[in-house]
Amino acid sequence: MTLSRLVRTTFLVAAISACSSVPRIVNEYKIDIQQGNVLTQDMVSQLRPGLTKDQVRFILGTPVLMDMFHANRWDYVYRLQKGNTGVIEMRKFSTFFDTNDKLVRVAGDVTASVAADASAVPDSRTREIDLGSIAPDSVAPRPEEKGFFGRMLESVGF
Repeated sequence: MTLSRLVRTTFLVAAISACSSVPRIVNEYKIDIQQGNVLTQDMVSQLRPGLTKDQVRFILGTPVLMDMFHANRWDYVYRLQKGNTGVIEMRKFSTFFDTNDKLVRVAGDVTASVAADASAVPDSRTREIDLGSIAPDSVAPRPEEKGFFGRMLESVGF
């Protein structure tokens, strides 16, 4: 009788303690969660006014948001949540096109590669870059140029 009571009591204590909170002596591993488009300064510096939508897609990748109500605006969003700290980093970048589907301007969490006047830069993270002020000696890629895979597909007949 005493042995069965001891077994039942032990089982009851084990069952109740399983429902309690876990002491944080050993923490589980949490991964970093990355979503959206990773945009580097090199990618942004390749943008020039007059680029077509296909050229911008080639440089920056497919946008996260292509709104049917704002067909001339593409939004690139990047979100990184650190697993060990839970800190969330968000970046937003937008490209704007004219009625001929040519790039006009960009805006978002970007920094100009060459700042003309540091005092003119606003304190907020959102900035707008005037693509017309980029040096004229830089050349935009020609749309008729084909890359390696384009030439291979063309030679096969596609």
